[in-house]
Amino acid sequence: MRRIWLLMLGAFTLGLDAYVMAGLLPVVAEDLGTSVSLAGQMVTVFTLAYAVSAPLVAGLLAGVGPRALLVAALAVFTLGNALTALAPGLAVLLAARVVAGAGAGVYSALATAAAAALAGPERRGRALALVMGGMSSGTVLGVPLGVLLADHTSWRSTMWLVTGLGAVALAGLGAGLPRIPAQPSVPVRARLGALADRAVLPVVAVSFLAAVSSLGLYTYLAPVLDAAGGVGEGDVAPYLWAWGVGGVLGSVLAGPLVDRTGRALALVTGVMAALVLAEGALPLLGAAAFPALVLWGAAGWALQVPQQHRLLALSEGRGTVALALNNSALYLGSAAGSGAAGLALSAGLGAGALPWAAAAVAAAGLAVHGAAGRGARGGDSRCQDAPGVSTLGTYEHS
Repeated sequence: MRRIWLLMLGAFTLGLDAYVMAGLLPVVAEDLGTSVSLAGQMVTVFTLAYAVSAPLVAGLLAGVGPRALLVAALAVFTLGNALTALAPGLAVLLAARVVAGAGAGVYSALATAAAAALAGPERRGRALALVMGGMSSGTVLGVPLGVLLADHTSWRSTMWLVTGLGAVALAGLGAGLPRIPAQPSVPVRARLGALADRAVLPVVAVSFLAAVSSLGLYTYLAPVLDAAGGVGEGDVAPYLWAWGVGGVLGSVLAGPLVDRTGRALALVTGVMAALVLAEGALPLLGAAAFPALVLWGAAGWALQVPQQHRLLALSEGRGTVALALNNSALYLGSAAGSGAAGLALSAGLGAGALPWAAAAVAAAGLAVHGAAGRGARGGDSRCQDAPGVSTLGTYEHS
């Protein structure tokens, strides 16, 4: 399992980069002379690039060694963050975020599948939880520190911090990650077939709706808290900590729970219900929203562990492609959520209404999951690998 910690280090940097922007939107907008809603589109383009890059590389370059692709993807991600720190205006900033998002998307999809392959079926849940825990730890530890650094220096200093961490993770992977066998190339027809798979599609749809609800709302957490309880820009950091702490707890506990019980279907039901409850309570609690933020963070981060576990068991022969589609749905949903929220704010909708809309989207995801679960094969059967299920192959020592 120690090799998976190398993958977790890269995931930590991704988590920091993906979510620190939510706390930096006001200062970035002020520095570049634009509105918060327009600055928020850097989150949208990052997540769109993330969503598009993952399935393309996972399918088209599936025959290339995962180790080489992981290192290359993290290098692209680090370069994108350096360009972000240097961006003189909004146009260059948006382009830099596209570069960073493309690298992040490829890394995330391959790191998840590589962790599952390195751990083996009996410890798959824990391996997936470590990678997700890296992402959530990047949020809980890195985001508030990044916001604090920006408050005392500038948002560009925060982006240089992300760039430096990416370089450290890149060096660690280059030196310590073992060779992982490449999965055979998946034909275009087979890749598209994953989209039409009646077992895979509902899982991916739930991930999409959960991301629209959770990650889209998180992008505008600062104005939402201000509208709900008068929380100013300088007071947002404790709330980011609360959301991040919940995320770490959810992502770390979900893996052992799935491994021990095998009830991935039931876990997704409970997580989606908790997401609806937490987001719906946010406007009512205002400045006292810490419990709702912890629950929201835990639910949002815990969801992907059982989702990925189910996809690896359901998608016979194309596990990596199914994971890439799910990751794409996750970040496409984030892009759709942040983009729609930005447009709504620009059109004059009050930020206080965003949590209600997010809770409604999460409720729709819960309904989709419930409808699909009633017809699922084997219900909550233990998520063991069926014959022919493949992630990245069996780990071989270098």
